[in-house]
Amino acid sequence: MTAKTRILLGRYLRPAIALSDTIAISAAYFLTMLLLAPAQNSVWLSHTVQILMLTAWVPACMLMLSRSEFRATRMERWIGESFRAIILHALIFITLLYITETPGIAPLTLLEFYLIASVTLPSERAIARIIIKQMRSAGRNKNRVVIVGANDTAARLCQELVADPGFGYKMMGVFAEQPGPAIDPCLYRGDLGDLDEFVRENAIDEIYCTLNADQEELLQTAVSVADNYNARYYYVPQISRNMTRGFDMEQIGYVTVMGNCRAPLSNPLNRIIKRAVDITVGSVAALLFPIVFIPVAIAIKINSPGPVFYRQRRTGIRGRDFQCLKFRTMQYEPADEAPVEKNDPRVTSVGRFLRHSSLDELPQIFNVLSGDMSIVGPRPHMTSHTVYYSQIVDKYMLRHAVKPGITGWAQINGLRGSTDQLWKMERRVEHDVWYIEHWSFLLDIKIIARTFLNIIRGDENAY
Repeated sequence: MTAKTRILLGRYLRPAIALSDTIAISAAYFLTMLLLAPAQNSVWLSHTVQILMLTAWVPACMLMLSRSEFRATRMERWIGESFRAIILHALIFITLLYITETPGIAPLTLLEFYLIASVTLPSERAIARIIIKQMRSAGRNKNRVVIVGANDTAARLCQELVADPGFGYKMMGVFAEQPGPAIDPCLYRGDLGDLDEFVRENAIDEIYCTLNADQEELLQTAVSVADNYNARYYYVPQISRNMTRGFDMEQIGYVTVMGNCRAPLSNPLNRIIKRAVDITVGSVAALLFPIVFIPVAIAIKINSPGPVFYRQRRTGIRGRDFQCLKFRTMQYEPADEAPVEKNDPRVTSVGRFLRHSSLDELPQIFNVLSGDMSIVGPRPHMTSHTVYYSQIVDKYMLRHAVKPGITGWAQINGLRGSTDQLWKMERRVEHDVWYIEHWSFLLDIKIIARTFLNIIRGDENAY
């Protein structure tokens, strides 16, 4: 792709997103019309109301675009901005209706409009995000980036920038006084004296600086180069990889300080929202449970002797044990609690199907309704695993700060199955802690949706 084409794509992408967002809110406006009585319809479709609706949309749309500009923004945050935009639009629109003394708009009409908008706008944003990521994965609309510094932070940042091609980053090189063992030698482009010429000749879009704060002269060089060539400058502080939680920026006089954000589920309102989702999804699943239970129970009984269900002590929230319920997938040996390995002969033919499709976990909806588990959360481990791994895996016990889940962030990222090597459990715990520290309602919805996709496709790590 030529530089000119890349610039044109970048120039027209934001207006295209704004147009798509406007179409989505307009669709909600006209869909509302279908629900209204004729008398209310004539008022709702008047030119005055249409103009006020679109006027209120301008600042809401601008807010949404500004918050969604960062390429590595997660899908749930991208969609979440649409709900913030809807709230802002409601405040402005209702205020404008009051100021202009526009008569006849019933509160129920506004409620219907915003309920429909809460479907059309997030759906449009999700589709737009998918299209943009596919476009960038195909090599279009790439941002050319360089990293200043060759420390461990630079190496981790380099990995994250190229981990998802859908972010649309093209790693052009690393600049530092010395190459550094953490950096791929093929990416080293020289010291900071070479940065100016490289940025100019390669039309660099973004510069990420990972230098120490006390290297003021080198920091100023990087900032000056970014200013001279209109490149976006980001400073990346050297924070330990163990500090996975977000930070709040505060000011003490003229000094900037960063404090750990509180875990989202420490907020009682967020816990109520999560529990409401658990009860809603669990109740629907419980009503549909007999449809799956009857054929599965018959198949288990025919396939091997023993009970339909399997109960095992697992570690729950705050380290409390509970009885975790599953469909039995192995030959019945009550005393056998050894972990399942790939091609394990103890697994029955029916059990292999249940495990591959994750249907063996379905009875845990009753653990959810009883309050021992959540739909989404870190997977509950056997009590023996808790005793063992809590001694050797950092932050292992932090995963018990929330209720264990039927599915989780680690599971949809392929971290399930055997933990025969320590790094597998470490990665699983790392993802569990990340989920706890970054929980949101939309993140749970995303995990549930991806779990259903995995059930349909099957999971090769489920055995």
